[in-house]
Amino acid sequence: MTDSFPRRQARTRRFTLGAPRGFTVSPDGERVVFLRSRGGTDPVTCLWTLDLATGEERLVADPHELDSRPEEDLPPEERARRERSREQAGGVVGYATDRPVTMAAFALSGQLYVADFAAGLTPRLVETPGGVIDPRPDPHGRHVAYVSGGALHVHDLTARTTTTVAEPDGEHITFGLADFVAAEEMGRMRGYWWSPDGDALLVARVDDGPVRRWHIADPANPDRTPTVVAYPAAGTPNARVSLQIRRLDGGSTEVTWDADRDEYLVHAVWDAHDLLIVVQPRDQRALRVLRVDPDTGVTSPVHEQTDPAWVEIVPGVPAHTASGALVTVADGDGARRLVVDGEAVTPPSLQVRDVADVDDDVVLFRASEDPTSVGLWTWGPDGLAALTPDPGVHSGRLVGGTLVVARQGLDADGATTVVHRGGSDATITSFAEPPGLQPQITLLRAGRRELRTALLLPSGHEPGTRLPVLMDPYGGPHAQRVLAARGAHLTSQWFADHGFAVVVVDGRGTPGRGPEFERAVRGDLASPVLDDQVDALHAVAEKYPDLDLTRVGIRGWSFGGYLAALAVLRRPDVFHAAVAGAPVTEWALYDTHYTERYLGHPEQEPDAYTRSSLIEDAARLTRPLLLVHGLADDNVVAAHTLRLSSALLAAGRPHSVLPLSGVTHMTPQEVVAENLLLLQVRFLKDALAVA
Repeated sequence: MTDSFPRRQARTRRFTLGAPRGFTVSPDGERVVFLRSRGGTDPVTCLWTLDLATGEERLVADPHELDSRPEEDLPPEERARRERSREQAGGVVGYATDRPVTMAAFALSGQLYVADFAAGLTPRLVETPGGVIDPRPDPHGRHVAYVSGGALHVHDLTARTTTTVAEPDGEHITFGLADFVAAEEMGRMRGYWWSPDGDALLVARVDDGPVRRWHIADPANPDRTPTVVAYPAAGTPNARVSLQIRRLDGGSTEVTWDADRDEYLVHAVWDAHDLLIVVQPRDQRALRVLRVDPDTGVTSPVHEQTDPAWVEIVPGVPAHTASGALVTVADGDGARRLVVDGEAVTPPSLQVRDVADVDDDVVLFRASEDPTSVGLWTWGPDGLAALTPDPGVHSGRLVGGTLVVARQGLDADGATTVVHRGGSDATITSFAEPPGLQPQITLLRAGRRELRTALLLPSGHEPGTRLPVLMDPYGGPHAQRVLAARGAHLTSQWFADHGFAVVVVDGRGTPGRGPEFERAVRGDLASPVLDDQVDALHAVAEKYPDLDLTRVGIRGWSFGGYLAALAVLRRPDVFHAAVAGAPVTEWALYDTHYTERYLGHPEQEPDAYTRSSLIEDAARLTRPLLLVHGLADDNVVAAHTLRLSSALLAAGRPHSVLPLSGVTHMTPQEVVAENLLLLQVRFLKDALAVA
């Protein structure tokens, strides 16, 4: 506890190191496989199992003891994949198992390992050429497929021979990998799927030749060649994605669908009932589930959703129950609802977040009655049931009657993971470090829209003492900051303990309040989100008069950075200083799938881009603004900050820029993370004249 909170937060990866995650339950419900590092400051993730018959946790694979290359020797494709998934730990960062969960395959520093869950066996290193990405056993555990060098390979575990199943047929071709927008925006991190019998694979062929190339330079090291990135910015071409069925006997079948109409491959499911793919047009106003004939590759429609704004992609669907019913999620009656064989089975009062599992004919899903809490629910032959009555943020798995529940709440640090089976419970140990900081959180409903808001005051605050205000939002789509979980508010409390009243607001566009609330930002990512921050701030100050509205700062990162800069540019009457980290300043520079969902195609809806741009407002700056950006960022590239800075300079507007050399979109470096927070506090205190 002698180190500062920012240093400890960086060292522990926001106090997540040592916490169990990545759960897999065996079909008989007797074994739980999971990932966890051996300590709260150990960034090397290990593979573990929990035997429910004995209650024993067993270490299966410890990278410290395996003969692996250094993490810096990872192939470039794997480093990029981890960055897109925001994976900051090392070691065994992912794994896949056979159907009965008797073995697993994983990559460690680009090398392939196979682990048998029988006690006492050491994972076996499989000699393979090149760097290994995304290894996956077939359902029977006889083969392991993996990607290396843009080709898909299959290793026969018995014969110990490797066959190349699909090999690039051009300079910009890969097989078995997700394209950029699928990994960055759709949540699809994989590019191939085994058949139920293990005799064939559905494989994505990605041609990123049409995608424009960007060059991410390292100005601090001018001798280094810039990194070339295929980045599909709004309005520019995407990668061309197609599908093939590749059989282990050498046969190949092309999967056909109207790719000119539906260019996005969203998801694929190959189970005992069907081979399904999910596709989407460029404007995202439809989502189509197609059945694929594995023999011919011909597709036929199964299910379709349309919406005049966009159709949301929901993780975990489509899926099938054991009896073959199709499980989907659709918007209706003001809610996102679970749908089984075309019938909505959840009420409009419940907002479905995602589907976690289908166990026989029971569907496990996450949903909210109030957006600040995310609970676990089941639907099945016995109807609808809530599994987690306490407030908090829950996730889980349900397989073979065994239920895994991970919960974060306001009543405890970190996450607690409990496994329920047959009336008995087992808690999976967490080695995560305690933050040493207990947020003083008041959850509110503020303003005419009852915006979910969190207020954090300094520890030991005496009523009657006036406090400068710090708004600390994300504020954009697909993310919430106002949650009934301590971990979501640790940094905000740290700022509060430096003398601020911190206000966090989830306005229009954020999830959990229903489709209409999310779609309010369609065509304008600026006005609704900024108006809601102002509305909630004034409502909270009316209820808590200690908030000094003559000294209001705002900070944020990514979309939150955009919102922070937007605030001082357009509402200097309300906001008196801002720290904008990695802000999107010009939406035409951000990727196709995210940006066009909200603003449309820039050639067809240019006014939406003008309304949402910060560049157009540069001449309006009258308040202190600190721009922070990682120069190696390949998500929100540094050009965003540099272009805004140039526009501010051209308009003669003073501002500050803090470039972070060698840093991507988020930084795991302890010293950088610590000093970055300390510099923000100093900047805000100086700008707001805080003692």
